[in-house]
Amino acid sequence: MRSMSLLREITPKLKGFCVSAQDTGLHRCAGQIMAEIEQGLEKHYKEVLSVSSADSHRMGLKPITFTRQVLAACFYPSLLNDESIPLDARERAQRILGECEGGSIGSYTAERGIKKIQASICKFITKRDGVVSDPENIYITNGSQASLIIVLKLLVQSEGSLKTGVLTPVPSHSTFSMAVAAQGGLVVPYYLREEQGWAVQLEELRRALHTARGQCNPTMLYVINPGSPTGHVQSKDSIAEVIRFAAEERLFLMVDEGHQDNVYGKGIEFYSYRRVLYEMGPPFSSTVELASFNSISKSVIGECGLRGGYLELVNLDPLVIPYIYRFISMNFLFLMFCKAALRQCSLL
Repeated sequence: MRSMSLLREITPKLKGFCVSAQDTGLHRCAGQIMAEIEQGLEKHYKEVLSVSSADSHRMGLKPITFTRQVLAACFYPSLLNDESIPLDARERAQRILGECEGGSIGSYTAERGIKKIQASICKFITKRDGVVSDPENIYITNGSQASLIIVLKLLVQSEGSLKTGVLTPVPSHSTFSMAVAAQGGLVVPYYLREEQGWAVQLEELRRALHTARGQCNPTMLYVINPGSPTGHVQSKDSIAEVIRFAAEERLFLMVDEGHQDNVYGKGIEFYSYRRVLYEMGPPFSSTVELASFNSISKSVIGECGLRGGYLELVNLDPLVIPYIYRFISMNFLFLMFCKAALRQCSLL
């Protein structure tokens, strides 16, 4: 009997993408250099530090003690009575456990996350932007990458003659482009130029959009602010320009703001797209659809391995919300949310 080839059964969506040659080339080169150092080959340096993944702990950043104390007490509640752990950490853990079914983080959580942690995220957003955030718009996920995939699953149309196009910055990490391809979408690159300070240029966005039309159906604009890997921080005026462009072209804004605390330049300030959108007033503040992403993987926390993040949806049609809720409740997405009790604890 002839055996069936599994490869022939794999969805074409997965066959259509691969890790970029740039990423594999960098890793191969780093591996070769490290092997040469171990073999005693003379170099003017002694080690290679990989920063491509932006994994802070891998690069030596020590975990925040308070975060780990809270997590420890949540995992092992007997520590709630251990005075070697500070009182505020024990009280935080007690509040979290009080929100969990059966008082245990081993229980399933609601699809959108533990309510108290949702409220904590809303408080953070409200303080940051000066605009009240609604817990009903917050979805806790296993990191920003999971959030991005969820939005792509919602918006990328896999049927029809034209693929859904997603305007995507170059340079950016290949994982997003791979996620777009995996959902059956098409990456529409717009280029960030070093000689222009890696800033998002309106003319380049227009060029990318108009070039793509006819080849695909561009419906989404993906922005990373602060930029990764470029480090560029958009000004308030630049963000307002992008929002107007999205409104004119009826594009859904996907904004990755995971590096918002990594701003060190003199006179540079981070502004969230959500804040600028509301400050622009009607009609923009009530019509431009936005998904904002954040996680604990970056900034001073740097807990990449905990995979904790959240997604905030802004200005979506109220009639669409029940479908989104139903969509994320489906079994194939359920694990993206409910298994994240550990991650949620680190968000509070």
